[in-house]
This record gives sequence, C-alpha cells and structure tokens, in this order.
Amino acid sequence: MRLVFMGTPDFAVPALKALHAAGHDIAAVYSQPPRPAGRGKALRASPVQQAAQELGLPVRHPLSLRNNPQEWEEFAALGADAAIVAAYGLILPQTMLDAPRLGCLNIHASLLPRWRGASPIQSSILAGDTQSGVTIMQMEAGLDTGPMLLREAVPITDKTTASTLHDALSALGGEMVLRVLQDFPPTNANTADTQARIAANRPARQVQPDTGVTYAPRLTREDGRIDWTQDATTIDRQIRALTPWPGTFTTLEDGTVIKIGGGIPLPGNPVAQQPGTVVDDQLTVACATGCIRLTRLQRPGRGMMEADAFLRGQPLPAGTRLGTPAPDSTP
Repeated sequence: MRLVFMGTPDFAVPALKALHAAGHDIAAVYSQPPRPAGRGKALRASPVQQAAQELGLPVRHPLSLRNNPQEWEEFAALGADAAIVAAYGLILPQTMLDAPRLGCLNIHASLLPRWRGASPIQSSILAGDTQSGVTIMQMEAGLDTGPMLLREAVPITDKTTASTLHDALSALGGEMVLRVLQDFPPTNANTADTQARIAANRPARQVQPDTGVTYAPRLTREDGRIDWTQDATTIDRQIRALTPWPGTFTTLEDGTVIKIGGGIPLPGNPVAQQPGTVVDDQLTVACATGCIRLTRLQRPGRGMMEADAFLRGQPLPAGTRLGTPAPDSTP
C-alpha cells in the first residue's frame, strides 16, 4: 500500500521500520520538528525523523496542522491509501483524516476505551491494572474515540515498568498494524462477519463501548513527587510508572531534590515511624503502610546510581526525613 507515516518518539519507530520492511510504499513521514536538546541545546531530530532518514524516506515536520490549508493540500496530493499515526503529537484536522482512501489509523498504547489520551502506559501502571495492550483504531475527530480495528493485550506484573511496557507495546503495535493493512476489515460488514473476524483474531471494525472509558492525562514533573503518606504499593507503582519520564523524586530537609529510579516495596513490614523517615542503613523508607527500600537514586549533578554507591557520597542515616522541601524547591 501507499502510506503516510506520522510519529515522533521512540514508541513509533518499530512500526515505521516494520512497514518499510514489509514493502509498503511510504510516500512521506511526518514528525515533530527538531528540538533543542542536551547541554548545548543543539537542535536534535526526533527518533522517527532519524529512523526515516536512515531508511531514505522523505520527512516533513510542519509546526502546526491547524489552519494550514497548504499542508492539507500537500498531504492529500500524496495519494495515500492510509496514514499510520503513532504518538505524532499534532491533532489532524478532519480534512486530513478524510484524505487517504482508508483514512488514518492510530496505534494506541492501551486497550481502548480504557486510557484514552496522552499517557496510557504510565496511567495503566499507576492504576494497578493487570493488563495493557495496543489498539489499532480508525481515527476520527474525538480524542481516541474512533472504531477499533484490532486489540491485543499484554500482562502488567508487579515488576513491569514504564520502560518495559513501552518497549513491549511499541513492538506489538508494529506487528498489529501490518496485520490490519493485510486484512483490512470492510466498512459495512454485517454482524455475523464481524463476529467471525473477532473470533478468529482478525481485524474487525468495532465501535468503542460507552462503558469503561477512562482518560490518561498529560503528565508533568510534579506528578513525580513522592507522597510518603501513601502506602508502599502505591508508591512502588508510581516509581515504576514514571521512570524515566517525568521521573519520581523526593526532597531532603534542606530542599535538595533526590530523584528515585527504583525501589522494592515491603508492604508486609510496617514500621512505627512517621511516613518519609529512613528507618535503617539500607535506605528503607517508612510509608503510610509498609516501607520502600530505595535501590536507585540520583542527586543533583550526578547520574542515577545504585543505593550503595549513592550512600557513599550522600549518607542518609536512619532518622533522616524525606519529602520536606524547602520553599520554592523544584525537581
């Protein structure tokens, strides 16, 4: 098929590579413009743009698609059978949604209608879900509301992190979109045909149910602040869900921000200490119920390191209070 691919972060790269490897004709790749990055703030192309250039594919990165009729016309002129969208970052106007012959298909990192929105991977872990997955969806004007073409689940365990779930769903999305394009469901299939396709785990057009809808908000750095008055299981989920982005953190009594990269929950080990208190020499911190033993930390100006290495440069003896920021402290 002749395709347009639209994506920006690492999540979208496996799908782009899978489509290219399968022999699809990718007329253009759309991605967010290069952004300043690193200490020197030099412009850096997105992971999708870098991948597209390595594959020899033309890249476009308009600043906006809203009120941009010239871009709409150029998009339509590509004559695509379908546009594949994966974490692109710009809203497509209806004119662009309607331009490809089969419309625009979105690779969404959740089992819709659960976790529509910007942070489905993190939100599923934060909520304690036992599974996540990928939905290939026909895009429409609403926020992740379009008909579902294919859904597949993956488990979430008590060891799953945002990074591991991201990688699993990213690879799965690339596999699933190939299956959808190979066996595209008819627009006006009758109920029997649709049910037969679903039973055979084939792409089928399904309207999203009205029940079970949840929204995954756009995350900020403040979402990573650890509230030690939560229970150990909740804090563990927060650390696993928000590392590496936006990252979890706590503060020392002088306001120094300490980033937390990992921990071991000890929910069955209650300690008669105020939440946020270090209770031993192994960086075990009291929570509202249970404790968290911090395993990876980072102090300002340093990289993330294991707890024993961290303690050699920043002792945190028993009795140290965490989570008591100085005025105006920020991560």
